[in-house]
Formats: sequence, C-alpha cells, structure tokens
Amino acid sequence: MFSAILIEKTDDGQKVSVSELDESQLPEGDVTIDVEYSTMNYKDGLAITGDGPVVRRWPMVPGIDLVGTVSDSSNPNFAAGDKVLLNGWGVGEVHWGGFAQKARLKGDWLVKLPSAFTGAQAMGIGTAGYTASLSVDALINFGVKPEDGEVLVTGTPGGVGSVAVALLKKEGFTVVASIGDDSEKDYLTGLGADSFINRSELSDAGKPFQKERWGAVVDSVGSHTLANAIAQTKYRGTVTACGLAQGSDLATTVMPFILRGVSLLGIDSVMCPQKPRQAAWDRLGRDLDISLLNTIATEISLAETIQGARDLIDGKIRGRLIVDVNR
Repeated sequence: MFSAILIEKTDDGQKVSVSELDESQLPEGDVTIDVEYSTMNYKDGLAITGDGPVVRRWPMVPGIDLVGTVSDSSNPNFAAGDKVLLNGWGVGEVHWGGFAQKARLKGDWLVKLPSAFTGAQAMGIGTAGYTASLSVDALINFGVKPEDGEVLVTGTPGGVGSVAVALLKKEGFTVVASIGDDSEKDYLTGLGADSFINRSELSDAGKPFQKERWGAVVDSVGSHTLANAIAQTKYRGTVTACGLAQGSDLATTVMPFILRGVSLLGIDSVMCPQKPRQAAWDRLGRDLDISLLNTIATEISLAETIQGARDLIDGKIRGRLIVDVNR
C-alpha cells in the first residue's frame, strides 16, 4: 500500500483526498519508482481545485513532476537504484503522477537525475524551472543577446518567472520583472532582477502596437499580458510564450510581426523531445545557483498539497512548493 492524492469524479464535480492505494492499481509502464518528491505546478493546482479541465482520465493521481529511485525496471535504459526525474508527458492528466509514494511510468519519459542536484533541489526547479530554462535556451538559440535590450519576465514571483530571472541574469541580460506589489522586490532582486514593472500595466487590454521597450520577453501569463508585451517589443525582438496564468486568449494583430519583425516562440515542456529537454536541465545544472533554491522553494507534505493548490491558483504562492510525498 502507498499514500497518494486521488482525484475522483462525482456527480457534483470531483472529490480530492489523501488515499491509501495498492501497488496493483498503478497504471501500465516499464519502470516503477519509489517517489521521493514532487512539486506543485499551476497545472496541478488547476487539477486539484477543478478550476481547469486538466484531468482527462478518472480517477487520477495528480503531479506532473516527480523524482525518485527506480525499484523495478524492464526498460534497458534504467535499472533498480537509478535516480530519475520526470516532467510532463501527460502525467497527472491521463497517467497517474507524482503526488504519491509510488509511480509506474514509461522509461522513455524519464531523465536521469543530474548529479548537480538532490531530489529535493530538482523538484524545487520542477517543470516550472525546466520550462524557464527551455525559454532562455530558445531566446539564446534564436540569437538574442544582452545588448539587444531589456528582457521582460512576466509571471514573477511564480516558479517560471523566478527561475527565468536567475538564468537570464547569469547570461548577462538586463532583467525587468513584472510584479504585483513592492513586497516582491527584495526577493526578485536577490534572484537578479534589475528593475520592475507593475503587472497592472500589462494586464488590461491595450493597443496592438505600442512604444518599443523590450529586447525580448519570457511570458508565462498569456492573454492581455502577452498581447501587450508583444506590442511593446522592439524591432526584431523575440518573445517566448509558455503559459496561460491570465488566460489562453491572445487578442493582438499582425502589426508587430510584419512592421517590427517581432518573433513569437512557443515553448512546450510537456512533449518536448529528449535533446532540448536534456539541454535545458544541463543549463540548470550549470547556471542556476543552487543556494537560490532556498529562496525559491518551500517544502510541504502530501496532505498539504490540497490547500497548496488553492493558494497557488489564488496567487498566494511565491516561488516553488516542493512536496515531500513521504510525510
């Protein structure tokens, strides 16, 4: 038997509980893992609260990230005792995920835990930090350089934004963080933010073509925020889009793209191929100051994920929530 967060469908919507499950109930897969830690992502928050249509198979164990030790494997790439991590691949949506003490997964979804990190540290980074790294890689691979101008990071002080700020600063960029109030400044300054803009300046509908300001943008918010960021991006600037915290809509025009040559790069962390996935983790291992994780991450228990999900969706969480599934 093992403990897990279980989401069950009911006539009124859904029921979420800490449940005791039998290992025989685990889904199909060629690698079984003793899970050590998971982490709370926005998608997990939507799944647990029911505020978004994340869960597509019932019942579901949420948690799109996990790290742990292989206990059994028929996959040639992994053996008992290997430390592995997982991000995405529909886990927590159509396949049982990381908010449990046991998981059974396809080995093709797994990455060996980088030696730079402990399991808790890797989950302090999680899909949010890995997505931030994919975004920074995308900008740099596209040719964006520090001399191109300020980089706007939206969604701070959330997980994606927090790690993006730190990684961009490491690469020498001048970083402008979008914040809700001044109480977030010290935290983000410590990560590397050079200056700030209040998120209210970006969150309402604006003109599709505005004064040039940003050399590049890392956006995890979507909706009006992304539309305004695009409208303010400099000639031949680059914008990455990786989230929809404000909404999935994007009300803009082709004007920034055909008159300023702005490029919009989509960032997919869920089905991302292994090569860029590994490159993103390599950047994190190389460039992320591990001591910053003490600032970014807060540890909670398995049972506390239910309230943690609500707090995350309500915008009360700063940085990352690490879930110790064994307490």
